[in-house]
Amino acid sequence: MNIALIGYGKMGHEIEKIAIQRGHTIVSIIDVDNINDFESDAFKSADVAIEFSTPASALNNYRRAFAAGVPVVAGTTGWLEHIDEVKKACEENGKTFFYASNYSLGVNIFFVLNKYLAKIMNNYPDYDVKMEEIHHIHKLDAPSGTAITLAEGVIENIDRKDNWHLETEEKKSDLAIHCIREGEVPGIHEIIYESEADIISIKHDAKSRKGFALGAVVAAEFVKGKKGFLGMNDMLKF
Repeated sequence: MNIALIGYGKMGHEIEKIAIQRGHTIVSIIDVDNINDFESDAFKSADVAIEFSTPASALNNYRRAFAAGVPVVAGTTGWLEHIDEVKKACEENGKTFFYASNYSLGVNIFFVLNKYLAKIMNNYPDYDVKMEEIHHIHKLDAPSGTAITLAEGVIENIDRKDNWHLETEEKKSDLAIHCIREGEVPGIHEIIYESEADIISIKHDAKSRKGFALGAVVAAEFVKGKKGFLGMNDMLKF
């Protein structure tokens, strides 16, 4: 399969390595210094583009990939206020777009576990719930897309919580998300339930970027030949 990479930071390099190991060809690499290569024949020859860039550039990257007729597997978070535009392009113009806030198989299992635990804890109001996420200092958005997905899973299933709030609990119905940026941490997410008697917590701790990169390449393989707005639930069928 021919793959284009949009964004060539640490994730881009890891994705390149895994894609080649799995027998794919990298036909185009677009980064800040060659942004006009969206119009190149090399980019247009890609079966799919895997995008890990920045929140500020993500939407324009998707527009330019769509204009070139290339499906997108998107890994950038922090741009979701524009997601309806992307969904509309898929629904009305036949574009193909795969989005996940996190491509790690372990994290997606964690998403399911988080919802299951929240359903149980909905029956135990003595426990308050909060979240903590830790990432490397280069991460531009806070909270992380993964943390937001986890927060939404809690809010969907716990009646006493109706919104998430960065850092603090403004009122009892808020779910507080504490964000830490330090070193080169790939990603740690923890959901904590606390009562006067005890604490129950679940945590996912990524060892490296490899799990995220592998998931993105597997998503690219899944996308080939498909149309529409797709996600991890379509691929993993949890």
